[in-house]
Amino acid sequence: MLRFITILAAAFGAIGVGIGAFGAHGLEKMLAEQDLSAEEIADRVRQCDTAVRYHMLHTLALLAIGLGRIRVSRLLATCVLFFVLGLLLFCGGLYSMVFAGVMGHWAIVPSGGLCFILGWLTLAATAASNNLHDQTAGTGENTQ
Repeated sequence: MLRFITILAAAFGAIGVGIGAFGAHGLEKMLAEQDLSAEEIADRVRQCDTAVRYHMLHTLALLAIGLGRIRVSRLLATCVLFFVLGLLLFCGGLYSMVFAGVMGHWAIVPSGGLCFILGWLTLAATAASNNLHDQTAGTGENTQ
């Protein structure tokens, strides 16, 4: 499970860097070619920056979980699920608004934000329940 979480984090990281690079070097030109107002372009660039910031922050959180030598409990797996849902809903919703000018249901982005919050609270609950411990300490277990 930890290997899967690490691979997932690596994939999300590559996507985040790619989107961030395009946002910094090509987004304004792409949006200008769509005859958007300067204000709309500035709004979309800010939305992209916000999405990339949350994207990379939560990718790093997933990476820390994946590289950690910890037992993957149900609580921790739930935390990972909330972070992934947050990435898809919050960041994905913002990306769809930025790049396609399309907003799905109005609650997609806030629902993703709620998933991020629930992920952090679930991580705190995992730590409080003493379920964060070295999976291999003295057991000879494999962390894969």
